[in-house]
Amino acid sequence: MSHPLRETELPNPRTVDLDLATPLQIADLINAEDQTVADSVHAQRVPIATAIATAENALRHGRRIVYIGAGTSGRLGVLDASEIPPTFGEKPGRFVGLIAGGERALRNPIEGAEDRPDGGRQDLVEIQLVVGDFVIGVAASGNTPYVRAALEFARGLGCPTALICCATPLPEMRKATDILIHVDTGPEVLTGSTRMKAGTATKLVLNMISTGAMVRMGKTYRNLMVDLMATNTKLVDRSERIFMEVCKTDRATARDAIDNAGGSVKVAIVMHEKQVTRERALTLLDIKAGFVREIIGPIPVPI
Repeated sequence: MSHPLRETELPNPRTVDLDLATPLQIADLINAEDQTVADSVHAQRVPIATAIATAENALRHGRRIVYIGAGTSGRLGVLDASEIPPTFGEKPGRFVGLIAGGERALRNPIEGAEDRPDGGRQDLVEIQLVVGDFVIGVAASGNTPYVRAALEFARGLGCPTALICCATPLPEMRKATDILIHVDTGPEVLTGSTRMKAGTATKLVLNMISTGAMVRMGKTYRNLMVDLMATNTKLVDRSERIFMEVCKTDRATARDAIDNAGGSVKVAIVMHEKQVTRERALTLLDIKAGFVREIIGPIPVPI
């Protein structure tokens, strides 16, 4: 059965002379198109907020957020999931990224992987998907068989589902989706190349969902990532700067405080501000579900 040409596959009248453009003109053409993406994402703020709330609910009940997609869409989901542990100190596996064709597909195209519905179902079976996991399909075209089958399987199991797409999804895809985030980015600069505007839009939406869920889970204080994992020199420096910002101390004090807190910036802040032991700080954080503000209150921001 044939279907109407998807929006992302339509030719862009503003870039029909792309092959005649100078380097500067190419930069200007791409940039002009990219400037439309944020507004397209904003138009989907309500379903994005619903996805944030759904993700929060899943995490609070010990469940996972599962991104599943193919090609660029799949890679973006894997990227977002992989950045959650170091950024927010979340346990590995709470956010899962699945891509058609598996690990090899992250760097190499796997021909036909996105067209195999059995792959989407099997990948969810292999991670032992359970009721309450939140499955987010990522499919710029709104028509990826791998993603559609995954959403159908998840919904049949009783999992909430969402779809991030940039073209009108087919009815069968829509039927398997509880939360539809359709970011209408329109025709690409390079016809059909959804790694461009559609990819940018997808990354923006994924950022909003994961960051929003982590904020709602108490992983931040003000706009500071107080639960980050200091796994390299840059992050050690950031940890110390966060402590210094919140507690108004010097670098040496910050370093000692974080060491005494077992490497946790969040615990160090509570220990310092409440003048309590590490054990008491951990207890307070447990009582307040990890929300630093609930324990130490707001600290005035310099004007």
